[in-house]
Amino acid sequence: MKEKKEIFMSLYEPVHESFERFCKARAYGCMPFRDLMQETLMVAYSKFDELKEQDKILYFLFGIATRLLANQRKKNSPVYQNEISESSYFLTPEVARKAEVDHLYKALSLLPADQRDALIYFEIVGFSVKEIAVFQKKSEVAVRQQLSRGRQKLLELLQEKNELKNIMI
Repeated sequence: MKEKKEIFMSLYEPVHESFERFCKARAYGCMPFRDLMQETLMVAYSKFDELKEQDKILYFLFGIATRLLANQRKKNSPVYQNEISESSYFLTPEVARKAEVDHLYKALSLLPADQRDALIYFEIVGFSVKEIAVFQKKSEVAVRQQLSRGRQKLLELLQEKNELKNIMI
């Protein structure tokens, strides 16, 4: 038992940051990302014996997290809001940065799933197009197309947000 935990942790530690970035981007609007991480790790540890190729642990975690999110959305639970409090009177650089990231995640959550996932894997987690194609079992051309369409739609969503913000000011 102790050996299983040590092996699991030795495989998990190098991919922790990538997994955390993935969870932050994917969990937006559904559940707190730390809850997603914790639930995913619990499931992954319990099913660790099913992992055939240990160098694929990050993909294993992504799959589990994606299924957990799908189940959470099916339950129609109240949407978790990770918004900055409206009582913040001072816009410090840290608060401004958090607001920008929050707007980005909100816009990402509005994209179709294939575009959102491709952008998260490429831009946030840092995978190459080839790695994404292998993981998603799609061609590299299809992944590039998802990235292109996703970026275009994301740009439109962010521009709409800025236009609305300028009208309100």
